Amino acid sequence: MIGQDDARRLADELAEARRTVTTVPQLSLRHPELTVADAYAVQQAWLDRMLASGRSIVGRKVGLTSMPMQRSMGISEPDYGVITDDMVFESGGEVPAARFNFPRVEVELAFVLAEPLTGPCVTAADVLRATSHISPSIEILDSRVEMTDVATGHRRTIVDTVSDNAADAGMVIGPGILSPFELRPRVLSAVLYVNGVVEETGVATAVLGNPATAVAWLANKLGEYGQALEPGQVILSGSLTQSIPVRAGDVVHGDFGDLGAVTCRFV
Repeated sequence: MIGQDDARRLADELAEARRTVTTVPQLSLRHPELTVADAYAVQQAWLDRMLASGRSIVGRKVGLTSMPMQRSMGISEPDYGVITDDMVFESGGEVPAARFNFPRVEVELAFVLAEPLTGPCVTAADVLRATSHISPSIEILDSRVEMTDVATGHRRTIVDTVSDNAADAGMVIGPGILSPFELRPRVLSAVLYVNGVVEETGVATAVLGNPATAVAWLANKLGEYGQALEPGQVILSGSLTQSIPVRAGDVVHGDFGDLGAVTCRFV
């Protein structure tokens, strides 16, 4: 376990890397003793720093919600990060690619909460009751940690990504609105286009069988740390597809069928 001073120091490194659009050496190599709990302490220290600088929390994200992704990272549960107000972009608008090191995109369902959710024992049914509506969204991912160590070839691990806010870097929400009680995970699907080309397709059951289950997991996980999901927050429930790299000039479009679409252009 690492102490609070070490957690704050690592958080400061990540905050500076985010500000300067650079990467830091892998935490997992420098601190092989680092646990997932330590990584969340680093993430919390980073969030505390952001809040102290005037940022505000607008939502949360759940990641690694597919079994193949969990196996590839050597874990047995999802991870989570936080969305601050400076990470939100307008659907149909422009996203500055220069803000990111290695931008990637995914398509997800965004749950907009009307009531708080406090773990433990939150269920998917509780999530649906607490949700105002569900909208289509694009999550923007990035890494402020070196993805591969040049000297050793070591790939970043779960403690690197969790410390780095679960790789979360931004979100774009579309105007479509779905009543939570009309959510049908087996039939709700999405197509991810980049520059008019289909890059990925997916169905909502890819997210733990039901995206509401992912939101319930998040509420229960936060409850272990004395935190809750609050009314008005937007919860990105997990990707329906694999992430796709993008760069300046790319137009990203997520088509969610009857739920509508969400789009942005990287400039």
